[in-house]
Amino acid sequence: MPFIYAVVFIVLVAGDQALKMYVHYNIPAFGSHQFIPGIVSLTNITNNGAAWSMLEGKMLFFFIVTIIAVIVLLYLFIKSNKNEYLYRFSLLLLFTGTIGNAIDRFTHHYVIDMFSLDFMNFPIFNLADTYITVGVILLLIYLFRSTAGENNNK
Repeated sequence: MPFIYAVVFIVLVAGDQALKMYVHYNIPAFGSHQFIPGIVSLTNITNNGAAWSMLEGKMLFFFIVTIIAVIVLLYLFIKSNKNEYLYRFSLLLLFTGTIGNAIDRFTHHYVIDMFSLDFMNFPIFNLADTYITVGVILLLIYLFRSTAGENNNK
């Protein structure tokens, strides 16, 4: 089973990096192309901060937080019960998103963001951000289900 996690990790990181490279080389800076008309556009924006450009330019902070996050996520994954698939997959997505954005931060000192939601005013984000968001949602579902199961056993 660990092989499957490695394959998923490699495929997701490769997809994130390939999409970032595509956007970088095919859409001019601050340019935008319709992807799904009226819903999503691909936009070439760089972000040297965190979500919503918070903490712009604080690269040392991001390097330290990234290293800590990677260590903690790997530790939790390794120590997790092999049968807790939802928990392990949520950690895998969090780890994958963290690595996807870390590659950009460590090599370029910025992250390429590309998904612009045309139907609402929402910050532009990338595939790695999506992995992190879905990972958090799955982790919350896992924790809710685990806690609900504990409460039923009392």
